[in-house]
Amino acid sequence: MKKLLDKIFKLRENHTDIRTEIFGGLTTFFTMSYIIFVQPALLSKCGMDFGAVMAATCIASAVAIILMAFLANYPIALAPAMGHNVFFVFIICLGMGVPWQTALGINFISGAIFVIFAFFGLRAKIINAIPQSLRNAIAVGIGLLIAFIGFQWAGLVKYSPGTIVSLGDIKSKVAVVSIIGTLITAILWARGKKAAIFIGIVVSCFVGIVFGIVQFKGIFAKVPSLMPTFLKLDILSAFRWEYLGVIFVLFFLDLFDTVGTLIGVSEEAGFIKDGYLPRAKQAFLADAGGTITGTLLGTSTVTSYIESSSGVAAGARTGLANIVTAILFLLSLFLLPVVDMIGGGYKVGSTVFYPVIAPALIIVGCIMIKLVKKIDWQDATEAIPAFVTMMVMPFSFSITEGIAFGFITYSVLKVFTGRAKQVHWLIYLFTILFIARYILL
Repeated sequence: MKKLLDKIFKLRENHTDIRTEIFGGLTTFFTMSYIIFVQPALLSKCGMDFGAVMAATCIASAVAIILMAFLANYPIALAPAMGHNVFFVFIICLGMGVPWQTALGINFISGAIFVIFAFFGLRAKIINAIPQSLRNAIAVGIGLLIAFIGFQWAGLVKYSPGTIVSLGDIKSKVAVVSIIGTLITAILWARGKKAAIFIGIVVSCFVGIVFGIVQFKGIFAKVPSLMPTFLKLDILSAFRWEYLGVIFVLFFLDLFDTVGTLIGVSEEAGFIKDGYLPRAKQAFLADAGGTITGTLLGTSTVTSYIESSSGVAAGARTGLANIVTAILFLLSLFLLPVVDMIGGGYKVGSTVFYPVIAPALIIVGCIMIKLVKKIDWQDATEAIPAFVTMMVMPFSFSITEGIAFGFITYSVLKVFTGRAKQVHWLIYLFTILFIARYILL
């Protein structure tokens, strides 16, 4: 078995082993498992069956993750995208009055366009066209975004009128559990333990139980039926001119969320060689296939997850880690109480905290920010766009917005300093599209 896995996933070639990949896959799963509960809670607001969406989320995620494992051999997990699900529910369904069946059809068309772009390698060309400074800035920006989410979920920062963000209640049980978990994870990481992040999650869970904010709810649960949403998408009704803009937005958001995540995780893992990402076409095909699968099953856009960086930080380097993550998504159909205990969150008033997985996100953010040293800070036309990119991501809570501001700033500075020829034509093209998006949408 060991030789077979090494042959399929090239473990020795990627300087990893089975044990490391298992820990990496476990870590990635638990840092992104919240989507199993968040996705149905959101989509049920537009009339979709809660249990069916939960089942669709688990199965679609597993399928997409397995596709990524075998097509690209990357430890990059996929699931329904946060932000896209909000757009699906509140803009398309509730805002425009579109039935959820038609909204799934719109999502399917967006995914089909993705497949075409990926098949002809167009999205891979975009990654390879992005300059080194922006690639590193995207990775750092994602790290800051992940850390910011971690601090929020830990209750260490909170919304504050006037200053927007201020210190949270650090004496609360949520904050104390998160602080303990973060310190333990940091100590293990500093001591060179590859499984530090995963062990930190486990320890945080037990500390949460002691403090009474994590409850053991059992092990097994009844598997929800998929039938209320399975193949219920209405593609024919989605072919209307008034939906053209929505299709474009979904495609655009998914394109640059995926590009940003692939770059961020790949830079951290060392996958990008001489400015190029090997097997980028295959990675994009897996991403596009995930979206189409999701719409058929009954869930919104499936895309690459920035939480995959937690598995990479734990040592994952191949698709074997993805197989572990995919298996856990499928097992979640039977073991939802266990997943809920770890990733389901703890509600205080109207706010939901995630003290068990927050420490992992904080440490991952710290690990990813190291790429800031690779940016050329002596060249203002490289440094300023990089700075804008990495700051806009956490402030706007969006990978796509960070890339948009970075592209625009980069193009403008290069043109007005007489260095326009240094910029790939694709960067100019998407700069124009980003500007048009802000003006028209």
